[in-house]
Amino acid sequence: MDEVRDNAAESRFELQRDGVLAYSRYVRTPGVVDITHTLVPKEAEGKGMATALIRGSLDMIRARGEKLIPTCPFVAAYLRRHPEQQDLLADPEYLEKHPPAHKA
Repeated sequence: MDEVRDNAAESRFELQRDGVLAYSRYVRTPGVVDITHTLVPKEAEGKGMATALIRGSLDMIRARGEKLIPTCPFVAAYLRRHPEQQDLLADPEYLEKHPPAHKA
């Protein structure tokens, strides 16, 4: 089973699988975590690693009683697909105020 860890010294949630490290950078203020960027190396793309990382990160945020700002587009997209997690939003209208960017 994947285990996400909070590397507070680097301000990022991390997931290591098969020698590959994926992470989500964040900015933490009292009671709120703003996930700003998620990086999954090319060799791990399309294997569910980013989804597992975000799911584990949100579980950790929930367990700590914190709220979330999903600045990272991948995290925002995850929340759109998983409305049951949207109660974590620091601003319940965040996803409506920040619609997904459309590629040209």
